[in-house]
Amino acid sequence: MDQAFQLVGAVLILIAFGSAQRGTMSPHSVVYLALNLVGSLVLTGVAIHGRDWGFLLLEVVWAAVSAWGLWRVSQGRAPTAAH
Repeated sequence: MDQAFQLVGAVLILIAFGSAQRGTMSPHSVVYLALNLVGSLVLTGVAIHGRDWGFLLLEVVWAAVSAWGLWRVSQGRAPTAAH
């Protein structure tokens, strides 16, 4: 069952990433940020369950950055550009 959760979390993040790379989704959109947040939260749970501390660090930071971006969008501001 752990593998299924890993796949779901990874697919959500990869959908957002692939869509942004193709130009069909803005990395500042609510959908992009929500896919990243949900995917990273799922993977955070997997990392906690497996006691995989490096993976946990990565996913907690990924979730925090995604949540920050969603919060900024909800305040009417675009997330800070990455470049």
